[in-house]
Amino acid sequence: MSAESEGRQEAARFRTEHHLGSAPLGDLVMLIEQSVGADVAVLDTEQDQHGMTMRRGDSGSVFIGVTRTPRVMRQRSTLAHELAHVVFGDWADEPLIDSANPVESRANAFARHLLIPQQGVEETIESEYVGHGRAMLSAVVQRFLVSPSIAAIALEQGGHIDRATKEQWKSVPTPKLAAEFGWLDRYRSLSEASNRRRAPQRLLARAISGWVQNVVPIQTVATLWGIDAAVAEQELRAAGLRQVDRWESPNWAGVAELPEVEIDLSEFDADMRAGENE
Repeated sequence: MSAESEGRQEAARFRTEHHLGSAPLGDLVMLIEQSVGADVAVLDTEQDQHGMTMRRGDSGSVFIGVTRTPRVMRQRSTLAHELAHVVFGDWADEPLIDSANPVESRANAFARHLLIPQQGVEETIESEYVGHGRAMLSAVVQRFLVSPSIAAIALEQGGHIDRATKEQWKSVPTPKLAAEFGWLDRYRSLSEASNRRRAPQRLLARAISGWVQNVVPIQTVATLWGIDAAVAEQELRAAGLRQVDRWESPNWAGVAELPEVEIDLSEFDADMRAGENE
């Protein structure tokens, strides 16, 4: 079986297993954390280092890291690509950097078919409001939040455009397409979100819980959150969280609140008498 076929079949299985249907996928970080249990972080890295996946030990926790970037479509493709490595169990001692490697090709195919299933494409372009030509390309890109390159590949595979059109559309910049068809404001909003650091949700939740218990400083929470410590504390308090006072006196129960306890010493008395007879 080819890498393309393997990636397509596994993407379809993943969507079925997690009840995703053919609809566009929303927050990929949340989806990955809730579907495969990996911890996902959006990090400050060099721009040519798109993403990586690591596993602790042979069966330990899995960590996925992707770079923050204003190119939201690329970040989504990277997240889907790294998810493929988790799903396929592509664990190796050394990172695979050759994009022509069958393992990488398979992950790329999985990412494309996961992000934009063929049935979803068909359902989109069947709408009378989608239009034709580049308007159709824009509708698919905006709906599934994929690059024009990935959208063009899906449209060709569905028989909606020819190869020459696919090659032409693959080079269309997403911001230009968004501006041309009136959704540049949405693209900018998405880009701002993808260009912010993001800590793994479970890690941040543990840090916030530690702050509430007064054992983790607010600066730790703020660093994970990527904001100023004062702002972080203000946000938490505005959400209704407060720290436990570590010097707070225990709330001792009163005598009247203590339950009645019946003590049976009969067995103890029997043991004592037995000891006297020895």
